[in-house]
Amino acid sequence: MSLFKSRDWWSTVLGEKEEFDQGCLCLADVDNSGNGQDKIIVGSFMGYLRIFNPHPVKTGEEAQAEDMLLEVHLRDPILQVEVGKFVSGTEMLHLAVLHSRKLCVYSVSGTLGNVEHGNQYQIKLMYEHNLQRTACNMTYGSFGGVKGRDLICIQSMDGMLMVFEQESYAFGRFLPGSLLPGPLVYSSRTDSFITVSSCRQVESYKYQVLAFATDADKKQETEQQKLGSGKRLVMDWTLNIGEQALDICIVSFNQSVSSVFVLGERNFFCLKDNGQIRFMKKLDCSPSCFLPYCSVSEGTINTLIGNHNSMLHIYQDVILKWATQLPHIPVAVRVGSLHNLKGVLVTLSDDGHLQCSYLGTDPSLFQAPKVESRELNYDELDIELKELQKIIKDVNKTQGVWPMTEREDDLTVSAMVLPNFDSVSQATDVEVGTDLVPSITVKITLRNRLALQKTKLSVYVQPPLVLTRDQFTFEFIAPEMTRTVAFSVFLKGSYMPSELEGNAVVSYSRSTDRNPDGFASQSEDDQVNILGFRFLGGSRVTLLASKTSQRYRIQSEQFEDLWLITNELILRLQEYYEKQGIEDFTCSFSGSMPLQEYFELIDHHFELRVNGEKLEELLSERAVQFRAIQRRLLTRFKDKTPAPLQHLDTLLDGTYKQVIALADAVEENQDNLFQSFTRLKSATHLVILLIGLWQNLSADQIAILEASFLPLQQDSQELGWEETVDAAISHLLKTCLSKSSKEQALNLSSHLNIPKDTSRLKKHITLLCDRLAKGGRLCLSTDAAAPQTMIMPGGCSPIPESDLGERSIEQDSTGLFTNHRHLIAETPTPELWVLMMRVLKRSCRESLFLLKNVPLRNRGTKMRNHSC
Repeated sequence: MSLFKSRDWWSTVLGEKEEFDQGCLCLADVDNSGNGQDKIIVGSFMGYLRIFNPHPVKTGEEAQAEDMLLEVHLRDPILQVEVGKFVSGTEMLHLAVLHSRKLCVYSVSGTLGNVEHGNQYQIKLMYEHNLQRTACNMTYGSFGGVKGRDLICIQSMDGMLMVFEQESYAFGRFLPGSLLPGPLVYSSRTDSFITVSSCRQVESYKYQVLAFATDADKKQETEQQKLGSGKRLVMDWTLNIGEQALDICIVSFNQSVSSVFVLGERNFFCLKDNGQIRFMKKLDCSPSCFLPYCSVSEGTINTLIGNHNSMLHIYQDVILKWATQLPHIPVAVRVGSLHNLKGVLVTLSDDGHLQCSYLGTDPSLFQAPKVESRELNYDELDIELKELQKIIKDVNKTQGVWPMTEREDDLTVSAMVLPNFDSVSQATDVEVGTDLVPSITVKITLRNRLALQKTKLSVYVQPPLVLTRDQFTFEFIAPEMTRTVAFSVFLKGSYMPSELEGNAVVSYSRSTDRNPDGFASQSEDDQVNILGFRFLGGSRVTLLASKTSQRYRIQSEQFEDLWLITNELILRLQEYYEKQGIEDFTCSFSGSMPLQEYFELIDHHFELRVNGEKLEELLSERAVQFRAIQRRLLTRFKDKTPAPLQHLDTLLDGTYKQVIALADAVEENQDNLFQSFTRLKSATHLVILLIGLWQNLSADQIAILEASFLPLQQDSQELGWEETVDAAISHLLKTCLSKSSKEQALNLSSHLNIPKDTSRLKKHITLLCDRLAKGGRLCLSTDAAAPQTMIMPGGCSPIPESDLGERSIEQDSTGLFTNHRHLIAETPTPELWVLMMRVLKRSCRESLFLLKNVPLRNRGTKMRNHSC
């Protein structure tokens, strides 16, 4: 802890849940007022640009509204802001704003106000450059010794330096051996660019060498370079510092001497112009930002270094001169002249705390308030004590008469998952390979207060998880009795389950039946910096925890495998902070939505559905052909004068083999479709979770997303996931997420059919995320529904009761029925499907069964009958 705290001169909080970094802060006279007073320019990753001219406030007061000169939303994330002479034909200062794919240069001007609201400030776009590569950072200066103007150099994420001569693009060069971009700075005295590569080396490149090197169209060497035409890009000097660098700054004593300062993860270095070390200092704490500047003493340099302990250290060369406590962890620090006060320290945190402070020893005294003293009335205390004792006595007397338990306590169900695997695995008939698949024991305990009869316990888990036993029956359970059952769970299949939760349902005979649910909770493990998981299916998931910030990174070879680990991490973090008594703990996701990986799973699932439909059509055609050949052979055999078979027997044998092969292909495709749907469900759970964390959605809004993206428990050919989800998302886009009444007037189709492709669905999912990002919120308000005709959820229209008796037997076989409110599609189980395939094979093999009116698909609102 520091003995002295920084003295707050002015402070404010920028936006809500915005993020900032070291390049987001700049101090300069950006409006060219000419009075020598700096303005504070701040840009955020949310795209907001703010300019402040702070005035001093009293202790405890908030910043005034007139302190903010300008606030504008540029939409694209702001990576860095700089002020310089960036416009040709003038030496006035302009503002350069670096986005990920664009560089914009603005002029900032103020108009004298005629009313009490004060002056009005505005920005005007002078020019912009669209970047072909994703930008990382930039630097500026008088490259090549130009006078009266500043050029800009941008470093891309793949290590390319792009030089812009104000309104025009000059050239681009790839740095040799570049893997990850590092901090970049320009030295005007040596006319060179200095950076730190991923090899942990400080590298210097002359501007003239960059300008005359071969053009950077490719990272690899071209044939011209190999033949000797053009110049290769070589370093002026290099120095290995042995650690990654956070920032680089250039400080010049005069025109003949300058120093290069490099802030590392554990040290900061001072280098000469030729790369030799002038001095270095080992830091005691992890640094977050720094700023070197010329000292009052001749030939010395002061350096401000902020660290992750919310401290700001001031060094004179390598000697610590001052240490002050800050109210936040700074990611950027600047020194400027504000309101005729020179040497003001401006610090910015990653969550938007902006503070202007100065160093001093003003005492921060705290005086405890006086406790309000009042005399105690002992007579009133005696009366209150007697009343409380009477209430306690009355409760004790009637404890055996009044029912002290609620009806929900008649039966309680609790589940416990043992912490270790079974010593002898109970897994049987597994499909994960030759390795032994482990199993784990789960115990479920039933505690009842009253007598129960015909109690039945049913347990269900999501495939490919399998139970050794899923049903338990008890004829009679006496009052106040405890029953415990145990079974094992193991993985049967080479893919991951979409959920690890299981349902335990108990039914029993009494005047009222209830279905209490129980589920297992897993124990908590100690958190480590890096944790790896290898699933039985072979995929791997890695969990990395940041050392410097409260962030986690989860990576895997397959996108859907991230769901279980991500969900478990959030659950354990919530459980941990609840035990610690921290109520304001929240999880957030600030990256871009991984829709491309999600769309690949959707396309694969849809492709399997289309393949299944084609296989079924081919199987139907071969079955018709097989039966037709049978009839002709039977006619030939019954003829009294036998005629030649004309190779009908060979054709029958070939058709039979095709029928068997197609039936096997249908079974294999059905199994692949089931696995693909399971993976799609896992990826959908993950996308819903990320959208909820990304937009901080409430539990009700997340429930709407789950109902829209996961409407089906099982997938089929006739009623599939794609068309159902597309109808649900379209309903959301035209109601609660609609942008105009024209969109609300759109009517949805009342019939769901398999689409031609998935482009419409992917477009609607992207549009849903876009509208949520722009402030849209999910709700189930009936006011947003434009059509007057009632349309059932999922796009199905209800069937009137009067039509039920008029429906033909062929239509009734589709498995559709109504319960006066909802339309339900009967879903055949995979076991029924396999049984149908076996019957088909047997009929073809024995040639005794007439294939007539055998439905190959019996799900949804339509059915195809094939007769031979």
